This record gives sequence, C-alpha cells and structure tokens, in this order.
Amino acid sequence: MELLLILTYAAICWTIFKLFRIPVNQWTLATAVLGGIFIISGLILGMSYNHPYSSDGRIYFTSAPVIPVVMGQVIDVPVTPNTPLKKGDILFRIDPRPYQYAVDQTKAQLAEAEQTVRELKAALDAANAAVEGAAASRDRSLQAFQKYQASNENAKSSGKGAVFSELEVENRRGIYLTAEAALSTAQAQASQAKLSYESQINGTNPAVARLQAQLSNAQYELDQTTVRAPSDGYVTQVFLRPGMMANPLPLRPVMVFINSEDQMLAAAFIQNSLQRVHPGDEAEVAFKAVPGKIFKAKVEEIIDVMAQGQLQPGGALIDPQAPERASPGQMLAHIKILEDTSQYNLPGGVVAEVAVYTHHMHHLALLRKVLLRMSSWMNFVFLEH
Repeated sequence: MELLLILTYAAICWTIFKLFRIPVNQWTLATAVLGGIFIISGLILGMSYNHPYSSDGRIYFTSAPVIPVVMGQVIDVPVTPNTPLKKGDILFRIDPRPYQYAVDQTKAQLAEAEQTVRELKAALDAANAAVEGAAASRDRSLQAFQKYQASNENAKSSGKGAVFSELEVENRRGIYLTAEAALSTAQAQASQAKLSYESQINGTNPAVARLQAQLSNAQYELDQTTVRAPSDGYVTQVFLRPGMMANPLPLRPVMVFINSEDQMLAAAFIQNSLQRVHPGDEAEVAFKAVPGKIFKAKVEEIIDVMAQGQLQPGGALIDPQAPERASPGQMLAHIKILEDTSQYNLPGGVVAEVAVYTHHMHHLALLRKVLLRMSSWMNFVFLEH
C-alpha cells in the first residue's frame, strides 16, 4: 500500500516537472522528496489510524473429525466427497448385526423379567387368599374353643357336670393356637410376596428397570451403527471403504467433516489501528482470488482476545519470553460480507485484503478506497508456480 502511494506521488511529481518545465536540480528534487515524505507520511498515519487496512484477511471454517461411537466393520460408504450434505444425511454404516443381537437378547430378558413380575403378582394374590383362608380357619377354631369353654363354665355355674372333658377343651384350644400360628405364617408369606412385587424404582420393578436401561443402551448403540452428518456441510478426502474397521478412538478419525454453517471472514490488524473501529463500521473486501472485484462489507465484531495472552493449566509458570508470546500479536475483526459471493470460487481458507472506514477524517476514506482498488487490480498479475 505504501509502495502504491510512493509510485503515485512520483508519477504526480514527474507530471508536474514536465508540465510546468520545472528545472531538475538539487533544490527542486529535495523539495519534492521532502514534500513527498511529509505528505505520504501524513496520509499513511491518518489512514492507518482512522481507516485501517489489513492484507491478512482470511475465511476461517471449522472441521469436525468423524469418530464413530461404536466399533465394527464398515459395510457401506454412500457419501460422495465434496458434495453438499444436510444434517442427518448418512456418512457410512457399520455392520449392525452384533448390536441387533444385543437388542434382541435384551428384549427377551426384559420379556422374561416382565413375566416374572406377573408371577410375583399372582404369588401375592395367592398369599393374600391364603391369609384370608387362615384367618377364617382361625376364627372357626376360636369359636369352637370358646363354645366348649363356655359350655363347661355354664354347666359348672348351674351345678351340673361338665359337658366336655378337659381333654376336649384343650384339644380345641390347641387347634385354635395351631390356626393362629398358621395365620401368622400366611401373613408373613403375604408380606414377603408384597415386598417382592411392590419393590419398585420410579414405579417399575428393579429387574425390569435395569433391563429397560440395558435395552435403551443397546438400541442407542444399534442406532449409532449408522453415522450421520452432524450439521450442514460436506466431507472431503474420503478414504474409508467397506471392509475396513471403524474404532471409537479419538486419535483415529475416519473422516473429516467440514461445517458450512459457521464460516467467518476475519482480518488481522495491528493493535493500534482498531482503536477507532466499532461494530457496524463500513468495510470493503478484495479477495486475491477475485482480481478487480471489491465486495461491500461491515465490521460484525471485534474479537477481544488474542492467542498471545492465552493461558492453559500446566506445570510451568508464565514465561513472557516464550515463543508464543515473542510477538505483540494482532487483533482480529470479524467482517461480514454484504454481497452474494456464491458465484465465485471462494473456498474456506482463501485470503483477502480488508479496509475499514470509520467516521473520523472521512475524506481520507476516498484515498483508502482508491488504493484498495489499485491493489485489487494488481491481482490480475500473477505467475503460476
């Protein structure tokens, strides 16, 4: 940018010298050079502070390593590299048979456990019926014992002999006590059957609840044998083929998924030049890949962190002389392009030049726009390596 200003000033001086026939000597040359130094320095300082420029703009994007949740043999890879995908589209499939077998086995165990619960209910009903029968038998035995006992007491009070012998009364008493013990046993068995049947977790039998959880996990793993796109985007450089093994290892992704929803144009500025820049300020972008074209844009936000100040937990103290902090670093501005760029080939990672125009010294913005366009025209000249 400074070279363009110098060349422009030199061309203007040459034209003035030729047009007005100014003699070329040490005084005129010194005047032209000193004037150029002051004029160009003032313009550069004024533009740098009020209308900053960056040649380090770039479209950033996120890539997600595709790592399967379950392990297995790949049986199908229907995805095509670099083809747009929607969220949920199939990337590849893992052999589902082992996981289907696990689901079927757990379903059988769950059905067995539910049958056991029904059997426990039947056992509880039987135990309650046994309690009712034992209670009725106890009541009859008690009534017979009381009848024998009362008959003897009435006979004695009237001066008559005992109707029943003491042995018969004791036998009735023994039958009653046996019935009472049988009732206690039946009640204990009914309590045990009730505990077995009514033991629940959130209203469900523990064995059934455990198997339901196992079935849900088995079904989840079965579903994960079909790996789908996590968002809109595409996969690139697909080397996965049917017959290969896919493992859920973080260091061994099987694909790289490019997210197309969160691409961002960011430009790096020196720290001094963004002091007067605010979100919403006008901006222009010139991509090196599109010579001669200027795109209207605006400042979306100023990213308020830099990599040079980043700290992470570790076993070492802060070292100001560390290589990652050796340079002062640059600030990033998120730039939003206001024009449609779909007709241009602008892949993620493409570089751009960015100029931002603030409300200060707005007359210098015209010069910045001219210089940006001159720089964009220079992109027509390139050599293939």
